[in-house]
Amino acid sequence: MPSNSTVATAWTLLLVAGVLEIVWSTSMKASEGFTKHLYTGITLTAAWLSFWLLGLAMKSLPLGTAYAVWTGIGAVGAAILGMVFFKEPATAARILCIVAIVGGILGLKLLHPASSPGA
Repeated sequence: MPSNSTVATAWTLLLVAGVLEIVWSTSMKASEGFTKHLYTGITLTAAWLSFWLLGLAMKSLPLGTAYAVWTGIGAVGAAILGMVFFKEPATAARILCIVAIVGGILGLKLLHPASSPGA
């Protein structure tokens, strides 16, 4: 079993990977079908880094937990940025669903064995 410091590092890598997923998904939208080269470059670079960090995090975290948290961070961030920058609907139902995803991400983090006291 990985040490607590290794697991803490894995969670940090996973958080950064999730943030990079937000970057690449948002820049992909901004690239307008990969026709804007700056945004296309940002998309490809951020996606590569995000996948790489996810892979590193998976050395110490369970597959299901790591992947669900990674996609959850990306989904929440992309939904929020879509509402802010791309004027996508900010309905109560969408916001409630985002809150539910955040709850699931926090639940997976809190229920991870190394996250509990004394582990």
